[in-house]
Amino acid sequence: MKLWVNGALTEADDARVSVFDHGLTVGDGIFETVKAVHGQPFALTQHLDRLTRSARGLGLPDPDHDEVGHACAAVLEANPMALGRLRITYTGGTSPLGSDRGTEGPTLVVALGETERRPDTTAVITVPWTRNERGALAGLKTTSYGENVVALARASEQGASEALFANTVGQLCEGTGSNVFVVLDGELYTPPLSSGCLAGITRALTVEWAGARETDMPFDVLDRADEVFLTSTLRDVQAVGRIDGRELAHAPGPVTAKAMRIFEERAAADSDPKAP
Repeated sequence: MKLWVNGALTEADDARVSVFDHGLTVGDGIFETVKAVHGQPFALTQHLDRLTRSARGLGLPDPDHDEVGHACAAVLEANPMALGRLRITYTGGTSPLGSDRGTEGPTLVVALGETERRPDTTAVITVPWTRNERGALAGLKTTSYGENVVALARASEQGASEALFANTVGQLCEGTGSNVFVVLDGELYTPPLSSGCLAGITRALTVEWAGARETDMPFDVLDRADEVFLTSTLRDVQAVGRIDGRELAHAPGPVTAKAMRIFEERAAADSDPKAP
C-alpha cells in the first residue's frame, strides 16, 4: 500500500508525520472521505470544495486543489482496487505542544483503504449526547472526532452501525458520520444545515435528486417516522430497519427504495456531479 505524505508517494510502513503535528496533539485538522470505484473518485470536486470550506472555518490555509487532486490520482493509481475509501487529511502541521499553531505549514496525507458495499439495511441507536449547532466547529469536517468515537462504540455494543444525535435544542441533527432522512406521510424530510449537521455531499445530492425538504424536526420524530434512511459517502442511501428497540417493518420502504434507486442511477451516470 502506498500513501501520499507531504508531496510524495511512500510505502505505508515508511509513512511518517511528526509527533508534534497539530492534528495529533490537539485535533487541529480537517479531512474528506471519498468513494473510489475502480480507481475513479466520486464527487471529488465537491469534496475538495468542502475541504476548503472546512479549512477556512478552522483558520487553515486554503488547500491547493491541484496538489490534492494530483495526490489522490497518484494514490489511486498505485493501489488498484474495486471499491476504496480515499481519505484526505489536512492538518495544522508541526506545532508547539499547545493550542497555538506553528509556522511550518500544513500537513497533507492521502491514503486509501479497501472496503465493501454496504448492506441495504442497517440498525441505529440514539444517544443522549448532543451536537452544538452554535459551536465553532459546527458543520465542519474536522479531525476532532472524539464524540463520534464514543457514540459509535456505544452503537457497536448494541449491534448497530450508527448513532444519531439531537442538537442542543432537541432537534434531530445527524449521525456520527452520516446524515439522516425521515419519511412522514409519504413525504421526505431532512434536518437543515442550521441544525448543526454536516453539509454532506451525498445528503445534498439526495435532497436534489429525491426531492427532500429541509426542515427542523424534534428528535422524537424518529419514534413515529414511517421510514428512516442514512446518507454518507460510503453508505450512499441506506435504509434503517431498527432504531433502538423499534423495528421499522419492510425496510427499505417505498420512498427509501426510490431514493436508493435514483441515487445509484444518477451516480453511475456522472462520477463528478456539480454541487446542487
